Amino acid sequence: MNPRWMIRMARWAHRPPSWGRVKLVFGIVAAALLLVAVERYIGWPDWATLEPVRRGFPLKP
Repeated sequence: MNPRWMIRMARWAHRPPSWGRVKLVFGIVAAALLLVAVERYIGWPDWATLEPVRRGFPLKP
């Protein structure tokens, strides 16, 4: 493990993050898990799917 991470963990132990920041991080994690659950059990909507883009020279128009 990098010594910088040890210093960062020591700082967090001495000065933990505010309650607002903890709620923000948990909110972001909850939103990501909700998006994964919707994609897994309901499916990804067609309007959010991109069409594949062909690169290079066209063979025949």
